Amino acid sequence: MDSSPSIRLSGVSKRFGDVTALDGVDLELAPGEIFGILGRSGAGKSTLLRTANLLTRPDAGTVEVAGRELTALRGRELRAARSQTAMIFQHFNLLSNRNAVANVALPLRFRGVKRAERRARALELLDLVGLSDKAKAYPGQLSGGQRQRLAIARALASEPAVLLSDEATSALDTDTTDEILDLLARLNRELGLTILLITHELEVITRICHRAAVMEAGRFVETGPVPELLADPDSRLGGQARRLAARLLGEKVAL
Repeated sequence: MDSSPSIRLSGVSKRFGDVTALDGVDLELAPGEIFGILGRSGAGKSTLLRTANLLTRPDAGTVEVAGRELTALRGRELRAARSQTAMIFQHFNLLSNRNAVANVALPLRFRGVKRAERRARALELLDLVGLSDKAKAYPGQLSGGQRQRLAIARALASEPAVLLSDEATSALDTDTTDEILDLLARLNRELGLTILLITHELEVITRICHRAAVMEAGRFVETGPVPELLADPDSRLGGQARRLAARLLGEKVAL
């Protein structure tokens, strides 16, 4: 397996007026790694995710994806290199007037793939995410979990090296969140898919992430393998996990 990073951010900074959204962030993801970034609203998580595929261009620093420096590219070259990443969102971003097959096939249509080929690929991906029986259904006819599965299938259509997840489970209930996280973990194992996700939910980190970082005020305040952070009595991640466990135990005793 290629040992070069799937994503490398070096000294990345971004300001919006007087607000420093990213403050000299360094990050490397190994191929096939699931990396989670935990932080409160305003910590800089979303800006970092959009910087990882240069939807937001940093003021300073470099961004590399699959061995190419995106910050050195413009126009058509940048769009081609950006296809190595795909993103899934909290609110799915599906086209309501297209059925499941057409939603998944849309990225392939933009790439000029022939109709029969893109339909076959879309059906294959729907089967991969457990929606083979929903090929003709429209987003409005699907549950929240099914819509997120559909969004994941569409993201995979272009065969990205990296999947970016922008709070993808925040709009889902607990059981459905678990199903989507299990699906992402399976795709990581079976496809070797590298996943960078942002979340404010500790369970997302502890359930599927290999490594994680806690972000505050545009910086990583701690980074490391999830088991090590959870076991460290002085870590923010471990402290948050212990507080959550104590609260849940208290609620259980109260019942």
